[in-house]
Amino acid sequence: MKAIDAEHYLIEAFLNRADIPDASIYPFNLPIVQHFTTLEFHPKITFIVGENGSGKSTLLEALAIGVGFNAEGGSKNFHFSTMDSHSGLHDFMRLTKGLHRPKDGYFLRAETFYNVASEIERLDEDPTAGPPIKTYYNNKSLHAQSHGESFMTLMEHRFGGKGLYILDEPEAALSPSRQLKLLSLLHKHIKSGSQFIIATHSPIIMGYPDASIFLVTKGGLRATTYEDTEHYQLTKYFLDNRQKVLKELLD
Repeated sequence: MKAIDAEHYLIEAFLNRADIPDASIYPFNLPIVQHFTTLEFHPKITFIVGENGSGKSTLLEALAIGVGFNAEGGSKNFHFSTMDSHSGLHDFMRLTKGLHRPKDGYFLRAETFYNVASEIERLDEDPTAGPPIKTYYNNKSLHAQSHGESFMTLMEHRFGGKGLYILDEPEAALSPSRQLKLLSLLHKHIKSGSQFIIATHSPIIMGYPDASIFLVTKGGLRATTYEDTEHYQLTKYFLDNRQKVLKELLD
């Protein structure tokens, strides 16, 4: 039996392949699922990286639903659906959880965060529903901020610590300087006892020093190091050889 860290809220994900009805159909035909058996999570940060269409978002969605989050994002108190487009992968996944429950949690999907912001606006229109939800977001409407500003408001003001946070491409609306700020905020929340699972393309964000990185390949998920990711290697090669790369691409 694995030793369980008291603040390690999510330990492992297991896919029950014997119950899959047809491995040739979505989502079971995705590269990330085809060879998936188990995934052990780092107590601080687990990064899932890989090409578009490899299934990173589908996996995070299944994990989020499995721990009780809404498929489109938000906290466990959100129960809305703009469009039922999530897969049924969570029905075949079993999660091993730690001894303690997180005191906070959030599922951020970059592509549906607008829907979460709209739901907050809708709920806050009801004067009998209690304190406005936007008070947890620095008392500002998320729609009144830029996409990047709303992401940072979420991280700075809504995340309460000692939580399980699942983030799907949090860099989507962030400038490089904001991504560096995000690293600082991740570290702040980790020191308070939080755990993160993040799908990202950003070589800045995945540079966090104490983390596990899993690369999606044709053979499934493979543990890798930061320097061995294509994201790091391509970015470094371009910055070191910009004129040469541009000549090759544009001539």
